[in-house]
Amino acid sequence: MCGICGYINHQLMDYPNATTRLERLNNTLLHRGPDQIGAQVFTNAGLAMCRLSVIDLATGYQPMGNEDGSCWVVHNGEIYNFMDLRRELESLGHNFRSRSDTEVVLHGYEQWGQECIKRMRGMFAFAIYERPSSNRSGCGRLFLARDRLGKKPLYYYRDEERFIFASEIKAILAHPDVPRQVNRHAIPLYLAYGYVPAPHTIFQHIYELPPGHILTVQDGQMQLEEYWDISYPNAADLRLSQQEIVAHLQGLLEESVRLRLLSDVPLGAFLSGGLDSTAIVAYMTNLMDQPVKTFAIGFEGEPSFDELEYARLVAREFRTDHHEFVVRPDTIDLLPKLVWHHDQPFADSSAIPMYQVSKLTREHVTVALTGDGGDELFAGYERFAAARLADGYGRLPQYVQGVLSRLLHSLPESTSYRSFVRRARRFVESAPLPLPERYLGWAGIFHTSFIRELLADAASIDPQTHFQGYFRKVPDVDPIAQLLYVNAKTYLPGDLLVKTDRMSMANSLEARSPFLDHKLLEFTASIPSSLKLRGLTTKYILKKALNGRVPRLIVKRKKHGFGVPVSHWFRTSLKDFVGEVLLSSRAEGRGYFRAHAVRRLIDEHQSGKRDYGHQLWALLTFEIWHQIFIDQNAPV
Repeated sequence: MCGICGYINHQLMDYPNATTRLERLNNTLLHRGPDQIGAQVFTNAGLAMCRLSVIDLATGYQPMGNEDGSCWVVHNGEIYNFMDLRRELESLGHNFRSRSDTEVVLHGYEQWGQECIKRMRGMFAFAIYERPSSNRSGCGRLFLARDRLGKKPLYYYRDEERFIFASEIKAILAHPDVPRQVNRHAIPLYLAYGYVPAPHTIFQHIYELPPGHILTVQDGQMQLEEYWDISYPNAADLRLSQQEIVAHLQGLLEESVRLRLLSDVPLGAFLSGGLDSTAIVAYMTNLMDQPVKTFAIGFEGEPSFDELEYARLVAREFRTDHHEFVVRPDTIDLLPKLVWHHDQPFADSSAIPMYQVSKLTREHVTVALTGDGGDELFAGYERFAAARLADGYGRLPQYVQGVLSRLLHSLPESTSYRSFVRRARRFVESAPLPLPERYLGWAGIFHTSFIRELLADAASIDPQTHFQGYFRKVPDVDPIAQLLYVNAKTYLPGDLLVKTDRMSMANSLEARSPFLDHKLLEFTASIPSSLKLRGLTTKYILKKALNGRVPRLIVKRKKHGFGVPVSHWFRTSLKDFVGEVLLSSRAEGRGYFRAHAVRRLIDEHQSGKRDYGHQLWALLTFEIWHQIFIDQNAPV
């Protein structure tokens, strides 16, 4: 696991301070890889990396060149099938000088060109620079690739003179010629999603390479290409019985976990007490010859958010070496640090416990397996079941819907995790709408109507129209399959995987996600939606596959997200803090948001009328981000 960065100039030029500039970019990524730093400068290009040593500790140094120095690579991530690829490449005449998967990437590119990407199984972002041959003029060729689901990040900046890339935006901003300008067009997208979706970023002229894409830069020209997407074949083509599907799932899950146990350093697992993380621990227990080290997080002062009792139950069941950490309201002091690591405004407050559990985990191991992806593969979120309920709700007489809506609007909203009024109100507000609008209403942060009220300027990008674009890519599948696709293209790479990557790498910890093996995902995409969401039972087929393998109580318990009681904090211990930040003259003077709309959010939340904790958190992280990255005067 590493942080990578580099550049290519569009014309031949040899800057006298090129090495210093490259080191400046690379130094911002040291948290991603504290074990080794390296850089290689060419006439018009440069590559650099910070390495977290996990496989081949002795010889896997980067940047890595081939035998004649014509190709160089920097690589962030893991190629889990690299030994199979290595044997194939050796049979084709390639010689290896290390045991690392990075050298497999390099020789794979030499052998198969950009098609090599389709042979790789893992999480990765890498850059390969081909130097111009002696009989050809030009500036060489830069090839970038990102894994299918976006587990590893990659960003880039381009202007008339240069192209710069890095694992994190802060490295690009470290280049003296890159301006720090707010992309105001991205703000409505941030308010709707809670993050800025790829390829956009919150900075002008800086872009995110989307998951499943490759990018080539040569002679000033840039070519972007998608090499992989999720497909949902006709369920009738899957000629397997339910029992056969279960058996195949079990085999793929075991294989996926086994592949991710390859490591030359200690490893463990995050354990929330939910079905997905418990499944990973169960398979790890069967595959390892020593107790699994497990790590869990709890919350002080808000029992409805705490899952420690379930994590302890699982730890006892599988006799793990268990460790715990309790999050308290004073962890708000971490906010500037968390925002700095995210580079952009990020509205998911569960970054707090993710950071804390990663910090705790890093004290014991270097690699941790996670349960990320189970909900995305098997329709695990409550909103999938809500989508099915909405069809029935839409058939109710209009006057009944009106009575329910008025009743729910008159009731106060609590800040508990499963607040009935908050969840029911959100359901009835969106249930009558078309599927894309309905789903964004449930999954997003701000409703589109409130975004218009909140923004001082008219939105140039309509979030609803933007969101509908994902649905148009899979028009011929059933609604649940549509939602699974959209979720895998939005929330998964934009929120969940960003949070996991940034918070783990902030602590120099590598996180691996067995559920997000693309072979497993491709098989689950072929399973009928009726076996994922059976009636209102989520993850039906996964639960069948795990019966007898995990405790029955874990299989039967309701889905519990990785939430944080910020709503409670904003009414109690942090009541003054949120107003002091969001209603300050500095925040109001920026001109992004209408002050009266922000005040209404705070007043209605703190009075108990509405729970606007997530919305206030989104605005709070935006303001802190602006202070750090635009004002450049906030402590980190």
